[in-house]
Amino acid sequence: MNYYIITGTSKGIGKALAEALLQEEHNYVYGVSRNCSISHQRYHHQPLNLSDIVALENNLHKVFPVLKDAEKIVLVNNAGVVGEVAYMGSQATHNFSYVFDVNVMAPAILINTFLSAYHSEKCPKIILNITSGAGKRPVDGWSAYCASKAALDMLSLTVQQEQLLLNNNVRVFSLAPGVVDTAMQDHIRDVDESQFSEVEKFKKYKSSGTLRPPEEVAEKMKRFLDNYQQYKEVVFRIEAIEQ
Repeated sequence: MNYYIITGTSKGIGKALAEALLQEEHNYVYGVSRNCSISHQRYHHQPLNLSDIVALENNLHKVFPVLKDAEKIVLVNNAGVVGEVAYMGSQATHNFSYVFDVNVMAPAILINTFLSAYHSEKCPKIILNITSGAGKRPVDGWSAYCASKAALDMLSLTVQQEQLLLNNNVRVFSLAPGVVDTAMQDHIRDVDESQFSEVEKFKKYKSSGTLRPPEEVAEKMKRFLDNYQQYKEVVFRIEAIEQ
């Protein structure tokens, strides 16, 4: 049995990926999100708000249960938030803590516990962190989001280096899926141009049909997870996944 632990499965990419994986009988999915929108005999939902770090820490044993006859174990840190889109000096004071809790702290805690919980498992173990191109370039109004995704990329690189030194059967990846038609994009398009100079470009993504459907991205991610051995880079964009 292949086991997938995925955050943010109530909608968007996370839900689409879970549903794609569940089409195959040898896959079992543990979903972690505030709401449950999937009903399937091989899907287990763990309700959690990843911005509540205390609650996350108190429920880690539910997120990472004992797994039987595991052939592959995968953690997908998919959940993420852009937070308040506003220039520094105009943001609410809690914005950075909120964005970093969801985008960095929660994934770091989950990675740490994943590696500890399944250390004795001999099967391949994969960590897939969903990052963003915004972690590689400055985007005005997105300071918290850009910084948090840059941190997630470096976390991925560091964890992979450690696992190589330990000679563990663990692969770590940080994938930027590009512009996807999700609720995050809805939020971005509603921002005033005075706080985000590229808002018109993002509106055109929607009107021109440029946004990728979550299902299309999920299929590529599934294909990647099925063939992860052929990928050597840790941080990469979805375009690198072969057709």
